[in-house]
Amino acid sequence: MNIAKAIKSLQPNAQFSYENEDYSTIVWYEESVTKPTESEVQEEIVRLQAEYDAQEYARSRKNEYPDIGDQLDDLFKAGAFSTEMTATIQAVKDKYPKE
Repeated sequence: MNIAKAIKSLQPNAQFSYENEDYSTIVWYEESVTKPTESEVQEEIVRLQAEYDAQEYARSRKNEYPDIGDQLDDLFKAGAFSTEMTATIQAVKDKYPKE
């Protein structure tokens, strides 16, 4: 996480620039938007990092799950869909058969 992500989280419409992850270099271009304090920015960085870290399992799972198309095809073949959904899928398969 960095200053830019924290500020955008706190003030989504803010226009600003900064250098080297240094709060003291922030140039604030939005008079109508309150610039967050350094403490607020640091707290938001910690919060965003914790939120990101808490989702590690989801990122790891996503990389190892089979493709969603493969998952759906398996459900179809196993007869796990409703009668209506099965008919809809079968109609598409019939319209565009494998060659």
